[in-house]
Amino acid sequence: MSKGRIMVVEDEFILAQGIVTQLAALGYSVTSHQTSGEAAVKAVEKDLPDLILMDIVMPGRLDGIEAAEEIRKKLSVPIVFLTAYSDDETIERAKLTEPFGYLLKPFTERELYIGIEMALHKDKAEKDPKRSWKRSPSITDFDPDLL
Repeated sequence: MSKGRIMVVEDEFILAQGIVTQLAALGYSVTSHQTSGEAAVKAVEKDLPDLILMDIVMPGRLDGIEAAEEIRKKLSVPIVFLTAYSDDETIERAKLTEPFGYLLKPFTERELYIGIEMALHKDKAEKDPKRSWKRSPSITDFDPDLL
């Protein structure tokens, strides 16, 4: 049984194949491998992944950050950026999309695994109605008998 369904968005074929192989070894299934932001935006509703591993710098009209913005408008799916870029401008742009992780290339299989597991856990916790009150309580969430 798969630990999760992951879409890989990476334009460098050899790197993408390595990631796909690592994911399989870690027990995840790959919904698809996309090579551009535009392709990822088109494929996400068909694939319905549990998580997206997204390169930031790719050819085409949309880079990974712009693709993440478009995907977030369609679906609530966690995105972990995979990139060689750690400059402040790129990090600030990426933060605007509220990613669930940011892994710098080159990364180890263990780092990839930890990044994925943390992102999937955070996504599950945020979607759990029993835990949502802890993050954003409202007046209706409080028991008056406790006051």
